[in-house]
Amino acid sequence: MADTPPFTHRPVDPVGDLDLLHGWVTQERARFWGMTDHTRDEVGEVYAYLDSLGTHHAYLVHEHRADTVPVAVFQTYEPEHDPVGEAYDVQPGDLGVHLFVGPGERRPGFTGSLARYLLGVVLEDPSVRRIVVEPDVLNERSVARFRREGFEVGPVVDLGHKTAQLAFLPRPR
Repeated sequence: MADTPPFTHRPVDPVGDLDLLHGWVTQERARFWGMTDHTRDEVGEVYAYLDSLGTHHAYLVHEHRADTVPVAVFQTYEPEHDPVGEAYDVQPGDLGVHLFVGPGERRPGFTGSLARYLLGVVLEDPSVRRIVVEPDVLNERSVARFRREGFEVGPVVDLGHKTAQLAFLPRPR
C-alpha cells in the first residue's frame, strides 16, 4: 500500500461533476478562479466548452485516504491556443496549468504533495519541455507555492480579466 500514489485524477465530467464544481468555484475562497458569481448553468457551460477543446483539459483530482475524495480541479492548456499566449513568447513544448484546491481540512504538506503529483503527471509527457503558470498577482499563496516548487518567476502581464504573474518550470535535465 505504501507504493500507492496518494492522488489520482480523471477528466472532469461537465454534467456529472457539475454540482461539486459549482459548489467549489462559487465560494469566496475561489475568487481567483473567476467564477464566484456564476450560476450552476454558467459553470456547466464553462466546463462543457473546455471539454469540447482539444487544447484545454480539466481533471478532477482525488486523494486516497480511508475513502477516495475529490480535492482539486487541475487544468492543462496549450498556451498558443489561450490568451496567455499573447502575453509572452511561447516556446515549443510549453504547457500551461491551473490548479484549484477544493475546500476542506487538509493535512500538513497536502498542497505541496498535490502540486508535486500534478507536476509529475504533466512531465510524464515527453513533449512537455516547460510548464507555465499565470496566477493572479494578488494570489500571493499561489505565487509562493509555485516558487517553492521550483518555478522561475517571469514578468507580470495584463490578461484583461486579471493581472498575472507568469512563472515557468523547465523540464529537469
